[in-house]
Amino acid sequence: MHLFTLLDMAAAGFPDRVGFGSRTDGLTYADLATKARKAATWIAGQKVERVVLIDENSPAVPVLLYGSALAGLPYAPLNYRLATDQLRSVLARTAPAVAVVDAPVVDRLGPVDGITFVTREEFLHQVDEAAEAADGPLDPEAAAIWLFTSGTTGEPKAAVLRHRHLASYVIGSVEFMGATDDQAALVSVPPYHVAGTSAVTSSVYAGRRVVYLPAFGPETWVDTVRDERISQAMVVPTMLGRVLDVLESTGERLPHLRNLAYGGGRMPVPVIERALRMLPHVEFVNAYGLTETSSTIAVLGHEDHKLALASEDPAVRARLGSVGRPLPTVEIEIRDPDGTPVPVDTAGEIWVRGEQVAGEYLGRKASTADGWFPTNDGGRLDRDGFLFLEGRLDDIIVRGAENLSPGEIEDTLLAHPSVADAGAVGVPDTEWGEAVAAVVVLNAGASATKEELQDWVRGHLRSSKTPEHVVFADSLPYNDMGKLLRRKLKEQLVTEAGA
Repeated sequence: MHLFTLLDMAAAGFPDRVGFGSRTDGLTYADLATKARKAATWIAGQKVERVVLIDENSPAVPVLLYGSALAGLPYAPLNYRLATDQLRSVLARTAPAVAVVDAPVVDRLGPVDGITFVTREEFLHQVDEAAEAADGPLDPEAAAIWLFTSGTTGEPKAAVLRHRHLASYVIGSVEFMGATDDQAALVSVPPYHVAGTSAVTSSVYAGRRVVYLPAFGPETWVDTVRDERISQAMVVPTMLGRVLDVLESTGERLPHLRNLAYGGGRMPVPVIERALRMLPHVEFVNAYGLTETSSTIAVLGHEDHKLALASEDPAVRARLGSVGRPLPTVEIEIRDPDGTPVPVDTAGEIWVRGEQVAGEYLGRKASTADGWFPTNDGGRLDRDGFLFLEGRLDDIIVRGAENLSPGEIEDTLLAHPSVADAGAVGVPDTEWGEAVAAVVVLNAGASATKEELQDWVRGHLRSSKTPEHVVFADSLPYNDMGKLLRRKLKEQLVTEAGA
């Protein structure tokens, strides 16, 4: 199926329901369909091959997304936080394209061959003046979206998501018209992330109003959830911790909030335990997915959270640190380096297959002939099918002949009462190849020594997993989706610890 077909269904099913913005003067689904048709006409008049967005969340996002879909051109939202030279390089790869941008972007980037810049305000004005595009053939196999990877270790790759992949994810995970007219989703993740795209497409299909937060701030997030009576939202782990701090200081408990999903990075178990106790009326969901899989492929549901929190069985309790079980629409296997499936509770690479799995980059397929996509994420499946992440395979610490999970070491450090945050990486070592090193952030007013933390890890794990290097810092480097930037952490350790 095609993305624009899903919007057409929503506009026919609940035309007068507000889809985007404030309850009182937001954009209805009928309005969105009309604006998208006008945007398709405008895009066709640009005589380009791609449509680019370089902007924060705004009303232009769904109009451009669905307008591009009807026009039959790929939509490419770019990371405006990239360094200028890197952003220019990525933008040049989309040419010939029209780029809808926040006004300061034009001066920041300067001219780029093959790119026509249009500010957000100009785009919305010109769209209002355009004629509505007529219905035409909609190709589910056409490329719907180009999403560029973060590019932390090289030139960003462009993941290609086709309409059938995105539509398959939406139809497989959301009930059509399943939302009531009082439900609203707060979207605070940026539009260039797959979670930002899936939040829009899923909400449209369900008939749920979307409220955008252009940039995350914990106080603003809490205020918006309260004032707009937000019923569901998605956060990354670093966001949730900061939101909980605000709630604790203000006493606010957000009575309208019903569902809170989290993902994008590893959630420290102490943080989710705190959230479950502070917001008992909220249903928490841990969603794990990748850009190449059109978003979520595994979910730890609310009942799983409750059972794990209440259980005295260590194996059940440990599920709070998992990402749950695969969606019914996908298959997940754990395989060794040769691509052979491994037994239960054995670590390896996560492979996934399903209709929503694109597994494709610009110019090449990354999935096998029978549809299996190797994620480059390490993990294991327990006997009940719960998936536990071990981190990116590139992040696994290889000490001698032993593969060590940095996440396990970090969780152990986080369980220490003085530790607020921790990151573990492998650093060069002449004897073992790599040694375990950790950067630790202490709680305000707390104290701990290197030796104390080493003894703590040794007492809970084993000596080979004990950090040989411990460096204290005020904060750890994260990207805007809550992923720990281990490359930067490793550079910091090599510099500061001499590791």
